[in-house]
Amino acid sequence: MAPISQTLHKLAVTASAEMLATFGPSLTRIRPIRQAAVKAAENLVMNDLREVRSSRRVLPRAYEDQAVMGLALIRTVERGMAERHMSRAALRKAARVLVRSILVERGDREAVDRFREQYGTDPPAFLSISPGKACNLKCIGCYADSGANRQKLDWDTFDRIITEAKTLWGARFFVITGGEPLAYHSDGKGILDAAEKHDDCFFMMYTNGTLINDRMARRLAQLGNLTPAISMEGWRERTDARRGPGIFDQVVAAHNRLRQAGVPFGVSLTATCQNCEELLSEEFMDFCFEEQGALYGWIFQYMPIGRSFTLDLLPTPEQRAWMWQRSWEIVRERRILLADFWNHGTATDGCIAAGRWTGGGYMYIDWNGSVNPCVFVPYSAVNIKQVYAEGKNLSEAWAHPFFADIRQWQQGYTEKQGNWMMPCINRDHHTRFYRMLTDHEPEPADENAAAALLDPEYHLGLDAYDKAYEALVQPVWDDYYVQGDGRQEDGLTPLPRFFKKADPPSEE
Repeated sequence: MAPISQTLHKLAVTASAEMLATFGPSLTRIRPIRQAAVKAAENLVMNDLREVRSSRRVLPRAYEDQAVMGLALIRTVERGMAERHMSRAALRKAARVLVRSILVERGDREAVDRFREQYGTDPPAFLSISPGKACNLKCIGCYADSGANRQKLDWDTFDRIITEAKTLWGARFFVITGGEPLAYHSDGKGILDAAEKHDDCFFMMYTNGTLINDRMARRLAQLGNLTPAISMEGWRERTDARRGPGIFDQVVAAHNRLRQAGVPFGVSLTATCQNCEELLSEEFMDFCFEEQGALYGWIFQYMPIGRSFTLDLLPTPEQRAWMWQRSWEIVRERRILLADFWNHGTATDGCIAAGRWTGGGYMYIDWNGSVNPCVFVPYSAVNIKQVYAEGKNLSEAWAHPFFADIRQWQQGYTEKQGNWMMPCINRDHHTRFYRMLTDHEPEPADENAAAALLDPEYHLGLDAYDKAYEALVQPVWDDYYVQGDGRQEDGLTPLPRFFKKADPPSEE
């Protein structure tokens, strides 16, 4: 089990977490009990950190990053309870599914043990699914190239994927993306129907928020096991420029509906070289987490895939290094659960794609049935529809040699103490990944991925980007994470200021 999983599991089996899991809504409304539970959980995380520091069984400062995320998670849950941003159903599902089923029991243990017996390793912890490509918007640079498109998984296939992840892997957490998840419909059913049927699971969906009306907000509150992460590009000018006129105001309206209904929600922020400073500004953080009431946030640095992909929108290496610095400051100092998919590799023990062999891995299935290592790795070696047609199952798709090769790389990279500040197999180690594509010849997800595969300038550009970023962060990895012992008798190690804010590239 990965260290972060150990910490969260220990956190969840404290008396306070068990109490919340048993009594849920009735106790979380009582302030002294809630605060006592939070304090007990925070003490547990810090005690575990002190134990790691003394034993040095893992890199102490990498483990401290994981502890910091754990502390932010605790404060996030407490905020949701204290500010009444969670309906009784949401509190109940958070206690019974997130705390008890996912953190305490860690999924269906019998299914996990069966998988280990057959494959000799852990199954993926969760699954990401894009059941439909359709979207009511047509955003510039969309990674999925979504829009007025009818491609989708039929309901029976979508439902079977979730069911098999539960029964074969013991998974209880699912990420739904798209297209626009709320635009998906098949056999008269949609995303909310999947959450209702699988009420022993917890779902998070990435959504543009424009389809969340009062009726939908009320149903989400009644379900309690589906949290929306609503996409933004920053303030009104940036969001409307990419997503369309008036979208920012529609997002704010969705926030208000969800908050009033008691639906916990987050924000999904796409960072480019043009807006990364705006997204991580103190003012925008206040707007999202204080004024709007978001409980968590995801930062997705622009990846050159999808519609009109270009390397020009990538945050520069200098900007990305500053984003690493700034995002960790926010998590540490404000205890906001804000995760950067690329910059926070130390919080996840590196890359989690391709259903990695140690705990916490995941895979991605799109509207065509293509099984991909990751949402941002648009190359598929197997299609789940064909897998089912051949009488096979989800685990046999996981076992494909293309995915196994990625998992082998992940394991070797960790064993060699590879730099988790640059964890991504596609973006941070693109030349190595290109060799895997050549070896296994997986199918591109769409014509955009096919065009990128055949473009030598694309590969040369990403390789140059990797080398420039490595030159900036390798000294920090070596000195701060590998050589630094992280020994503090109490409290957190002060984070040195390694990187300053970088100017955006010239638009000329």
